[in-house]
Amino acid sequence: MTKYLISFPSGEMDIPDGEFQAVVDASHAVVREAKEAGVWVFGGGIDESIPPVMVAADGTVTPGTYPQTQRLEGGYTVLELPSYDAALKWAAKIAASCRCAQEVRAFQHDPES
Repeated sequence: MTKYLISFPSGEMDIPDGEFQAVVDASHAVVREAKEAGVWVFGGGIDESIPPVMVAADGTVTPGTYPQTQRLEGGYTVLELPSYDAALKWAAKIAASCRCAQEVRAFQHDPES
């Protein structure tokens, strides 16, 4: 089984006034479905109120991040699935609940993880 990252940037969510709770409820229903199906590994949204920092090998902490990830935000789901097609089907469910397209990426196999 392969682990898949299904994600979206928060700026892509376009939720009309008064419909936020419906999106939350629909998203939580997909989470429950994934857990019941035994494919859920992890999921959540980046807390955009906490700024990122870089931590060096010697423990030095520096504000900021890599330039290419300065806008890392949004929601992330990791599912363990039998196929890429299964990942696409789950991404469609998440897209419908979040009301925005989802990006799908596969993690490389690592027997230690």
